[in-house]
Amino acid sequence: MIPALVVFAYLGVVLYIGIFAFRHTASGEGAEGYFLANRSLGQYVFLLSLFGTNMTAFTILGSAGHAFANGIVTFGLMGSSSALLIPMGLYLFGPRVWALGKRYGFITPVQMYRDRWECGHIGTAIFAIQAILLVPYIVIAVMGGGTTLNAVSDGVIPYWFGGAVVAIVVMSYVFFGGMRGTAWVNTFQTALFLTFGAAAVIFIGVSIGGFPQAMQRLLESAETASLLTRERVAPRFFFSYMLIPLSTIMFPHISIFCLTARRMGQFKKTVIFYPLCILAIWLPCTFLGVSANAMRDVPGIEAKLVARETLATERETLSMAEATELQSEASGDDVIILMLDHYAPLWLAGLLGAGIMAAVMASDSQILALSTMFTEDVFAYYGGAARFGPAVQVQTGRLFVIVIAMVAYAIALEAPPGIFGLAVQYAFSGYTTLLPLLVAALFWKDSTKWGALAVVIWTAVTLIATAVLQATVPVPPPGTIVPVWTVAGVDVISRTTSGTDVLGYMPVLPMLIVSTSLMVGVSWLTPKPTRTTLSRYFGN
Repeated sequence: MIPALVVFAYLGVVLYIGIFAFRHTASGEGAEGYFLANRSLGQYVFLLSLFGTNMTAFTILGSAGHAFANGIVTFGLMGSSSALLIPMGLYLFGPRVWALGKRYGFITPVQMYRDRWECGHIGTAIFAIQAILLVPYIVIAVMGGGTTLNAVSDGVIPYWFGGAVVAIVVMSYVFFGGMRGTAWVNTFQTALFLTFGAAAVIFIGVSIGGFPQAMQRLLESAETASLLTRERVAPRFFFSYMLIPLSTIMFPHISIFCLTARRMGQFKKTVIFYPLCILAIWLPCTFLGVSANAMRDVPGIEAKLVARETLATERETLSMAEATELQSEASGDDVIILMLDHYAPLWLAGLLGAGIMAAVMASDSQILALSTMFTEDVFAYYGGAARFGPAVQVQTGRLFVIVIAMVAYAIALEAPPGIFGLAVQYAFSGYTTLLPLLVAALFWKDSTKWGALAVVIWTAVTLIATAVLQATVPVPPPGTIVPVWTVAGVDVISRTTSGTDVLGYMPVLPMLIVSTSLMVGVSWLTPKPTRTTLSRYFGN
């Protein structure tokens, strides 16, 4: 329990930071103070909190688990493409979103869409789809918290209790501190997991006698040599995966964070340093995940490898229930924690576990973003703020924080293992499909609200279809593809272990192509916004 107690102490520090932020802002700040910290975040708090809120359990636990199963190619899938595309998105869209928010007082992206396209209820539809897509990301954080505490305590703390602790702590400091508390916590957490991430790699490498020996053991085995290549990921799948980082700028919490900067010039340093931060996180997590395949002396990892080998050799004789149970046992989301627990002294394992927990708990910004959008885009838009006043508006946002945390926890208890796949199949794919909304709103004056509505409907339909498909077609064993829709002998849609593919590509590729076509086609056929509105965004 010593590592777990260290993690609990860290949670207490985080909770204190949120309460301190509440005391700092308890003098009666309104909605802009609670939800945007009065647009006053400084350079380094802005950079570290913006990066930290995007590096969640998906990055620390999910990337290691994906690399454990698929190899070093995981870094190419998300790490390298993210280092290019995320800063590019921040550079192209961030300053313009900040400038419009500063000029017209926008607190959420939906407010901008409503003003830009002169739409009312369509803006509510945009809020609904963005809110629904954000829930899986929040669920991932609760899953990561439960997994982390369960692993560092060697199973003493059950998964359900660990998830509940994370949900309560995050809910508490977001409830009290708002954006200022969330930004301060994220800054502290980012510094923590950047430092401890490097320490984890160095200490584990020394403990096992050096990583070259681990890599050599993988190369010597025919079963694991492919982990050091890209063999386990097809070229089409790899190419379509590069579209996933485009979702980042569409995440509501990222767009809202862009509104909190004190000056536009802060985006310049953020774009420069963001790739370096990604390198510092993705590379060690991916490398540790791959190396875990050579650490059969770790009991928990040995059990996972045995489960994987059983699936590969006996999948024809296993029932679906047995295969599902083995897949759950083989999941690698907790391999980094198992390595720390085995190789590090108890006190150091606790500190490094706290560093992992720091990344896992980055769901605070997502919860605050949902609260902000609900109070601004629904409660205030439909007259609640005018009728009850700004104080009630802030309290409504705080109550919504509690509701979201409870819903995320309930879903996390029933969610299947596999943090990486859950995020990619729903949250990332959905937000990438919505990207034409932001591009058209900022750069194409002929875009219309009806084009925006078409994009929203298409995104909702495709994600519902994906969820239904994955619920009705059982997960096939690793390495197996189940055709779902075949035309002229060509498998158009297939069910795979990691989700769904379309003609060998990830669904995000056809989803983005169709959503872009709908925005262009429908906008050409429907009435444009008034000249007054267009002149406010594009000049005369």
